[in-house]
Amino acid sequence: MAAAGIDGLVLTQPEAFAWATGATPGVAAMWRRAGAAIALVPADPGRPIAAVASDLFAPAVHAADPTVVVRTHPIWVDAIDLDAGEPGAPTADRLARAYAATGHPPGFVRPTTFELGTALARLGELLAGAGVRRAGLDLDFLPVVDHRALCDALPAIDWQDGSDVVRRLRMVKSADEIAKLRAACRFADAGLLAMVGAVREGAERADLAVAWREGAAAAARAEPDRPLTGAWEYVSVGPDPWSGRGTVVPGALVKADVGCLVGGYTSDGARTFAWGAPERAAVEIFAALRAGFDVGLPMFRPGVRLADIHAAVLAAVRAAGIPGYARGHFGHGLGAGPGSEEWPFVAGDADVTLEPGMVMAFETPFYARGLGALMIEDMILVGADGPQVLSTTPRDLRILG
Repeated sequence: MAAAGIDGLVLTQPEAFAWATGATPGVAAMWRRAGAAIALVPADPGRPIAAVASDLFAPAVHAADPTVVVRTHPIWVDAIDLDAGEPGAPTADRLARAYAATGHPPGFVRPTTFELGTALARLGELLAGAGVRRAGLDLDFLPVVDHRALCDALPAIDWQDGSDVVRRLRMVKSADEIAKLRAACRFADAGLLAMVGAVREGAERADLAVAWREGAAAAARAEPDRPLTGAWEYVSVGPDPWSGRGTVVPGALVKADVGCLVGGYTSDGARTFAWGAPERAAVEIFAALRAGFDVGLPMFRPGVRLADIHAAVLAAVRAAGIPGYARGHFGHGLGAGPGSEEWPFVAGDADVTLEPGMVMAFETPFYARGLGALMIEDMILVGADGPQVLSTTPRDLRILG
């Protein structure tokens, strides 16, 4: 933040709020609009992180980190604390005391969802208290209409684009974030093993997808301290990678690009299988993909530029037999974003140098209608001494049946 010349970060993206505070942004964040939950991270390390949260979810913020300074705004959910009354007292008396304890004036009416103006007023109080006058915003998320309202409501603040600062902070993971990603990878790998057991002639793409999900869920149930919070899959079967259908027949390719979510953090890995011997083109193309993968994998160490990995992998795949190969990126960051791919990317225009603690997905995919999908993808933790591969399943083109 000092390098960017800002006094603090104002984070409105739900995932960024959770990252900064350790707490859920609450149900009002479902609309992905500014104001439902806002985190303020001052550049001064002597000042605490602060948050604007709904009155319903403010206790969760306190529970996650009692040092966070919280200001609240009302949402549509009417919730009271009946512990404010005596259990044996008349219900009317208990309700009256509970509503009085909320501090709301007589005739108080809750908003339809939440009021952006109220949330921004609370943000203004926090900015003033923290001495923040030049603030960085997560403009790569903030809706244009909400940005306009923010500037109008707090005109004294010099608003800057803090998106790059946030990205660079979030790309290096904490120990807890790494633990969530490790668990998500374990569950996804367990699902792959279950899916392999379901591959047989006549099986449909949907059958294999269900087998993967059930295997991942079973693995998650065995680790209740790391509950599964979501799963996604791009399983393809047969010669059309994009059809969403497909039946296992002799020689058919089965590609599984899959991920599990633990605490909102997603894994991402892929393997390729064949039912019986695939055609020669598939074997030769996979060998080229593997050649590129084997060149790139050892490069995931601190101090290496992502652009250099992209160049090396692309050259290796082309030299190994796919001269027209033109993949835009060979992997990406992983975390708790709204999708499975996060910045930074292993791309030719990347300006990022690898640092210890980054968790990346590294992939060499190939798609061709008339043949199918071929893909290798591992999750990699950038360790101080080099890459630590989190994926555990064999990355060969496995022949089943």
